[in-house]
Amino acid sequence: MLQNIRALLFKPHFILVVYIALAVIASIQAVMLGLHDFHMPKVFPADIMNKPEYMNQFIGRQLTEYNNYVIFKCSYFHLIHGTDLYGLYPAEHWDFYKYSPTFALFMGSIAYLPDFLGLSIWNILNAIAVFFAIRMLPFGVRKQCLILWFVALELLTCLQNNQSNGLMCGLIIAAYGCMEQKKIVLATLWLVLAMYIKVYGAIGFCLFLFYPGKLKFILYAMLWTVIFAALPLLVTPMHTLAWQYQNWANLMIADAAAARGLSVAGWLYSWFGIENVKMYVTGIGIVLFLIPFARFRLYSNEVFKLLILASMLIWVIIFNHKAESSTFIIAVAGVAIWYFAMPQAKWRTALFWLVFIFTCVATTDIFPMFVKKQFIYPYKIKAVPCIIAWCVVFVELMMLKAGDLAPALSKGEGEVK
Repeated sequence: MLQNIRALLFKPHFILVVYIALAVIASIQAVMLGLHDFHMPKVFPADIMNKPEYMNQFIGRQLTEYNNYVIFKCSYFHLIHGTDLYGLYPAEHWDFYKYSPTFALFMGSIAYLPDFLGLSIWNILNAIAVFFAIRMLPFGVRKQCLILWFVALELLTCLQNNQSNGLMCGLIIAAYGCMEQKKIVLATLWLVLAMYIKVYGAIGFCLFLFYPGKLKFILYAMLWTVIFAALPLLVTPMHTLAWQYQNWANLMIADAAAARGLSVAGWLYSWFGIENVKMYVTGIGIVLFLIPFARFRLYSNEVFKLLILASMLIWVIIFNHKAESSTFIIAVAGVAIWYFAMPQAKWRTALFWLVFIFTCVATTDIFPMFVKKQFIYPYKIKAVPCIIAWCVVFVELMMLKAGDLAPALSKGEGEVK
């Protein structure tokens, strides 16, 4: 019996069914919870919404439990009606829309559907993006399944918040997988699509350095960028679209100035009270991220490329001023890629489980609420293990030698011990 259960847990098709089930259950639960009254937060984290002129507009309003999806859905109607995509709409949803006009156009494919159906499709898309991307990694099936189970809890957090982070995670990893398979057209498509969902998806373009066909990569990236930028012209005139892009830029600038998030800057502030260092932290982070790219002789090393991918996925979250709990599906996937790309060691396993306990589990109902309120939330504990993990990945990138290869990635079937 136990052997049959164990065998089932390592069948990719079973995990896919679980992922889809999680997406559907999270969607139905959110819709069934219905509306709730808006309550003014006692302590609202640094954010562009933390202004009385914005907050006061929501007093007496009722909000859904799937507010993010409502924002996405309504953005399509704002786009086709020529109203400001980046304005505040208290009668419809909480918070601003912060994505591209192109993303708003794409949401038109499900915007007319009943919420329970549209939200289910949206969450399923995020879930299967993670699943199929991880299945493209150069690990054996067993390791792929272990990664899928490891990130499942963070994926559920993303699904419960109706966020796009599962899709972002999947697109960046899938771009790596396509580059490995010499599918440059698809790789550039996934990266440009990620960029038009969230700007930080552009970090994936660093991958082109490791592969032949760089000119082809650049040309296709430019082509997809122009096509996606112009796609909203199908439903809105040129002058309105230009206005929307300007509004988007203005909102992003204002938003970046306000927030710290579950990031290195947020950790420095919560632990040490260090303020106004976000610009310096980001600058230092960029320099550290780029240093390993100077190791040109390792560009063909498969382990090196996987560690760069892991670094990229973790870095884009821990140095992100808008990082929140639901974004950590991306960082946790990066931690898993690092762990399974490297030889087994007790200290690596300890860090692996540290990430699982304090990043994945700590914000769930498994931890008592008083622990979360007094310790986990105020001290940005969710981010700390990932910050440590990224530092480790950086060191391993710098210490890796051309001849120091891990066991064959596609053949190794090691377990977490």
